[in-house]
Amino acid sequence: MRISIDCQAETNDLVEAKMTDSSTIERDEELLRRSMAGDEAAFVSLYRRWQGRIYRFALQMSGSEATAEDVTQEVFIVLMREGHRFDPNRGTVQAYLYGIARNHVLRRFQRDRVFVPIGFETENEEASAGRHFVADDDPLGDLTRTETIESVRQAVLSLPAHYREVVVLCELHEMSYAEAATILNCAVGTIRSRLHRARAMLIERLRDQHESGSPAQPLTQVRCFA
Repeated sequence: MRISIDCQAETNDLVEAKMTDSSTIERDEELLRRSMAGDEAAFVSLYRRWQGRIYRFALQMSGSEATAEDVTQEVFIVLMREGHRFDPNRGTVQAYLYGIARNHVLRRFQRDRVFVPIGFETENEEASAGRHFVADDDPLGDLTRTETIESVRQAVLSLPAHYREVVVLCELHEMSYAEAATILNCAVGTIRSRLHRARAMLIERLRDQHESGSPAQPLTQVRCFA
C-alpha cells in the first residue's frame, strides 16, 4: 500500500531555508546570542526556526522517525549547553546545527551497526572516482520524477553514509557545495566528487529496481524527502 505524502509545509520550510542572505544569518546569530544570555523566547524562536529541518535531515539519513526525534532533541540540548562555543568565523548557525545533528546521526549508526559506516577514501581517490560519474544534465532528477518516492528513499538509505549525507544536504536540502563542506568539515572538491559518485550509484540502483520489476516496499515511518 502506498503512503500518502503531504510535502507542502516542508517545501515551504526549505524555501525559507534557502534564504541565506546576510540578514537571515545575522538574525540566527542574534537569536543564539540572546539564548545564551538566558532569553528563553529567543531560544524558542531558534528552535521553531530549525527544528523541522534538523528533524528532516536526521530522518532522511536514518529512515527512522524515532532516531530523527532523538537526534533533534539532542541537537537542541547541546545547543542549550554549548551554544556559546559557536564561532561565526567558522560558519553559520545553520551549519553549526546541522554539524551537531550529523555527529549524533553517525554516533547512532556506530551504536546500532545497521548502516554502512563512513569510508576512509582520500580526497584524491574520491576526486578521481568522481570524475567518472560526472553527468552533463540531471539524470538523478529525471529518475526521481518518474520513480516512486519509496524507491528513491530506499536507494538513498542504501548508500554508504558519506555518500548519503551529501545527497541529503545538496539534493534534498538544496545546499550549496560550500555550505555542505562547512557542515561536513571537508573540501568543496570532496563534496563535488562524492555527490557525483552518489548520483551515479543512485541512478544505477533505481535502474536495477526498474528493470527487475521489484515493487518498492513502503516505508510507512518516513514522511517526505522533498
